[in-house]
Amino acid sequence: MPYLAPSRPGASELLTAALDAARRGWHVFPLVPGDKPPVIFEWEERATIDRDRIQRCWQHGRYNIGLATGPSRLVVVDLDTPKTPDDLPPPAWSLPGIVDGMDVLATLSERHGQPYPGDTFTVRTGRGGMHLYFAAAAGIELRNSGGKLGWKVDTRAVGGYVVAAGSTVNGRSYEIINDVRPAVLPDWLAYALTVRPSPPLRAHTGPITGSGAVGLVKTVLESGEGERNNRLYWAACRAYETGGEAAGGLAAALLDAAVSIGLPEREARATVASAARKVRGGR
Repeated sequence: MPYLAPSRPGASELLTAALDAARRGWHVFPLVPGDKPPVIFEWEERATIDRDRIQRCWQHGRYNIGLATGPSRLVVVDLDTPKTPDDLPPPAWSLPGIVDGMDVLATLSERHGQPYPGDTFTVRTGRGGMHLYFAAAAGIELRNSGGKLGWKVDTRAVGGYVVAAGSTVNGRSYEIINDVRPAVLPDWLAYALTVRPSPPLRAHTGPITGSGAVGLVKTVLESGEGERNNRLYWAACRAYETGGEAAGGLAAALLDAAVSIGLPEREARATVASAARKVRGGR
């Protein structure tokens, strides 16, 4: 049987896919046909949702579609698969059942007491990975990350791009597998992407009381949508770090404050419990 080269989508199919992305409000630009590099310089600034510009561009060639995540107000979680048989997880992620980025994200969700965030717009990549599209939370500017969340889990946000659905790389297509509106990036993921490594704990100076306790509760009460979980986690960590009998009571007050501003009680309890485990070393 003669060898048949992998098929690539025609210019009209790529144009349709590019226009579909633009219709969703996502800024696109051309990539090398059948590959990932941009064709143009300053692609983030030049990415567009203008139909006329898109039509003129894709009439010139079978360009793959780049989607600029920053202008599109998206955070895309890129769940990759191993590239070679010896592409194995590092010791921290060498756990039973973990073979790719999807498993890592599932484990992270479980550790945070949160459901797997799969109910969002999703694209299957050419190599069998997943791109989970999330709407960027208001008031938080996230940039790209590589492995910050875990093995085979990267993110693309301000300053980044992804290969959009309808493109092919090495003859393998990027396909939409969950065509729904992108969910807002979950609070716990936003926190994990913004938090800096914790400095060594200082010697306990006694429980936080009085104005210090009021300040922590106020920090939670003044949280905006998209940052409630982050602030609750931070404040609960501060409460537990000081130890003392008052820590549990203060944590309960923080939980009540979070629920009063709209954070689901189950999610708030999981966040406070996660803070306690972190400070107490998993005990």
